[in-house]
Amino acid sequence: MLGKKRKRRGGWRNPFSKWIAGKSKAAPARKAPADAVTIDFPLFIAVLALVIMGLIIMYSSSAFWGEYYHRDSLYFFKRQSVFAAFGFATMLAIAKYYRKFADRINPTGLLVCTWILLVGVLFCRPVANVHRWIPVGPVRLQPSELAKISLIFFLARYLDANKSRLAKSYKALAYPVLMTLITLGLIAVEPDLGTPALLFLVSAALLFVGGMSMKILLAGLAAAVPVAAYQLIKYEYRIKRLLVFLSPEQNISSSGYQLHQSFLAIGAGGWLGAGLGASKMKLLYLPEPHTDFIFAIMAEELGLLRVLCVVGLFCFVIYRGLKIARTASSLSGSMTALGITLMLALQSFYNMSMSTGLVPTKGIPLPFFSYGGSSILSTLVMMGILLGISARSAEKKPAGERGSK
Repeated sequence: MLGKKRKRRGGWRNPFSKWIAGKSKAAPARKAPADAVTIDFPLFIAVLALVIMGLIIMYSSSAFWGEYYHRDSLYFFKRQSVFAAFGFATMLAIAKYYRKFADRINPTGLLVCTWILLVGVLFCRPVANVHRWIPVGPVRLQPSELAKISLIFFLARYLDANKSRLAKSYKALAYPVLMTLITLGLIAVEPDLGTPALLFLVSAALLFVGGMSMKILLAGLAAAVPVAAYQLIKYEYRIKRLLVFLSPEQNISSSGYQLHQSFLAIGAGGWLGAGLGASKMKLLYLPEPHTDFIFAIMAEELGLLRVLCVVGLFCFVIYRGLKIARTASSLSGSMTALGITLMLALQSFYNMSMSTGLVPTKGIPLPFFSYGGSSILSTLVMMGILLGISARSAEKKPAGERGSK
């Protein structure tokens, strides 16, 4: 119409730009008492419930295998309990003191230390033909679990410090992309494809939310396709897993045996399950049921209705994590909470989907449930960071608003 200025037509705009701008214009921090820590209590209860249920299911699925390996039935349970107890104590410590040390950590230094461990693991003795663990006395630590935390923390801090440059210059993306690719490459040569794939998706999401344009995001996804294809072709067992995923009924006696047994376990559970400890598929039918396919044993013993309650708990933790990301007092806290929540969501979704045949089989543990000291420890550390960010968010609010939802 005449007399009115025509709106300038621009390209596609990042829908998170206003949210990022709002984080950069946050109100001045309001000091809380030095000893006051207000964490997200519903999230804490949900995490505690998942840890307890995870130990119960892990014991039920591993008791037979402890005796099978000529150890007592409590062998795997005792080891997992030690890591869970240490991880839970670490989670509480991080939640309480996060605001005191978070800003003092050098994210680049932490990531470089992770690289050193990822290089060092290549010179350790392989387990099942892969280099993923560093032996430390009676236990083995997995550096790739630390990489999840350090890379998310690095990207969050970088995006916070360079939020104005990311929207104006593509060069600002070169440094975080390079650091991300180095981390993913070091994990991939172990060899491992699942963890780099999850980290790639989380990193891409953080960079996009942080200001990366849609064109660069699509270009990055397109560039990842031939790399993923090469990794699939390079190892024959990955091709077999893909074929099993496409035609599970044609490989029941060979490469598709484990997935077929998982189907049988889930189907045998029905609506209410066979009862805790009453699984039959864990008795040498489903190999290693206490690790990657623990969800199938849980479905067999608890049944569909109770498993849906467990899935609901995961969804609740993810919801609280997204809420913490939205209400965090800084962009760095928001990005860290978002990255941790996405990692938990993708990892749990993939493991459950793998057991039901919705995605190709891959050795990705189910958080809180699968046997593995590094896995449960890193998961609880990430939950401690989430709780710590929620505490920092609470201290920015006036006292009368801290209880508000």
